[in-house]
Amino acid sequence: MLNRVEIAALLPHDGRMVLLDTVERWTEREITCSTRSHLAADNPLRRGAFLPALCGIEYGAQAMALHGALVSNSGAARAGVLASLRNVRCRVGRLDDIGGGLFVDATAVFGDRQRFIYEFALRSAEAELVSGQAAVFLT
Repeated sequence: MLNRVEIAALLPHDGRMVLLDTVERWTEREITCSTRSHLAADNPLRRGAFLPALCGIEYGAQAMALHGALVSNSGAARAGVLASLRNVRCRVGRLDDIGGGLFVDATAVFGDRQRFIYEFALRSAEAELVSGQAAVFLT
């Protein structure tokens, strides 16, 4: 299990833009993270008091980058570009009104040295909130 400080050292983000609080578990193929950053008034993705559900994509992307860093044992995530999204489903309109913590799951579907495909899901204790598939190209 990793905490927020350890996560921040692995991601190419700074400060409040690090959205994940802990790594709950990870394997060579999957990662599960948890967070409460969706409740923070200073969440950098908020639009006023509103955190759109589509921001769940960034939560998924951070879990993917973190997984890549952990699996590669490189000490940090390599910079990448979110090249495409498929089958994105938002089952809610916003995230800031979801009480309690959120879980972010990412599962590697394909990967080589320069590109990866992950399935991701953002969920509360009760339900899946946002899900989809993302293709990432490393720069």
